[in-house]
Amino acid sequence: MSLSIVKSMRPGGVVQIAPRGEIDVDTAYEVREAIAEVLAKGRPARIELNMRLVTFIDSVGISAMVAGFQTCEVSGVKLVVTEPSRFVHRQLWVTGLLGLFGAPEPWFADDVPEVLPGA
Repeated sequence: MSLSIVKSMRPGGVVQIAPRGEIDVDTAYEVREAIAEVLAKGRPARIELNMRLVTFIDSVGISAMVAGFQTCEVSGVKLVVTEPSRFVHRQLWVTGLLGLFGAPEPWFADDVPEVLPGA
């Protein structure tokens, strides 16, 4: 599976980077490049790495996230993970890195409120 990355501006000068797919030895560089590209264009208040649609991440992917965190820190920008998939949450927890990225709660599809017809 490939990786696609969408970048968007959020309120308050926050940039969201949302990868979709697998972050592994073949695609981890794309995460590092996305973070570097955002920083090259300016200094956002924060970068949110929305990991909701990431289905797999290996040690090289985790390393890319840590490298991105360090690059942001040197630039004075906070990098946090938002809405990690259950798999990503577990990998960050097992590696002891969950707190580094803001200790986000895992995102569960069941948590989305049901919209009732006519509501």
